[in-house]
Amino acid sequence: MLAGDIDGLPDFVAPELLPQFEGDARFRIAIGSSEGETILAINNARPPFNDVRVRRALAHAVDRRAIIDGAMFGYGAPIGSHFAPHHPAYVDLTSRYPYDPDRARALLAEAGVTGLRPTLKLPPPPYARRSGEIVAAQLRAVGIEPHLENVEWAQWLEQVFTSKDFDLTLVSHTEPMDIEIYARDDYYFNYRSPALKRIMAALDAATEEPARIALLQQAQRLIAEDCVNVFLFQFPKIGVWRSGVEGVSVNAPIQANDFSATHWRRA
Repeated sequence: MLAGDIDGLPDFVAPELLPQFEGDARFRIAIGSSEGETILAINNARPPFNDVRVRRALAHAVDRRAIIDGAMFGYGAPIGSHFAPHHPAYVDLTSRYPYDPDRARALLAEAGVTGLRPTLKLPPPPYARRSGEIVAAQLRAVGIEPHLENVEWAQWLEQVFTSKDFDLTLVSHTEPMDIEIYARDDYYFNYRSPALKRIMAALDAATEEPARIALLQQAQRLIAEDCVNVFLFQFPKIGVWRSGVEGVSVNAPIQANDFSATHWRRA
């Protein structure tokens, strides 16, 4: 980009380098939203994480803003459930588990959990490795000693996604409207909820938008209440473009970039 060899990077994965482009008239930065919910995923079937008090302790131990600032250099929106903030049905549940280390310690004590040493498996992207380091430090502050294990995608898919051989992992789910994964018994979270299945079945049958929105909001609240995972932030879409390029995709409603309207500014 700086050498002028290319005209744009629609998915700029190094937010720490953005200051090199800010204030430079040759470039413009486009900040949008994506469908990527970044989560600290929990194996709900593996003790002691099958106890909701322990999962809630993890949630209270994590400072979302510190993760966004430290790992994403301020880019990203805090989330409290597995749903995109830009969707009309979004419910802001970030206050359900505020950052409260004392509450985290109390919940662990109530659950009778001491000396917890979970493995935290981190896939390759920088957001995961950076966020994982910060999350680990925050968990250590409440008496949890995670072991960080960096894995490649092939390992992550085999060990975590397929075999469900993990305690914790950190990943961004980028599929649009993927809240329905929480109703799958065989999904890697190992979460099973008859109540959520009923909500999802009603959603499948609903055709009127107000009814669908109400059901999606019920689902968000139930997932947050059960603290299936620790919900961290909505992944930003960051693009850097030469200033003469117009019609770029700012947001990412799907896992693709739409260049159909992209063109150089006409004289």
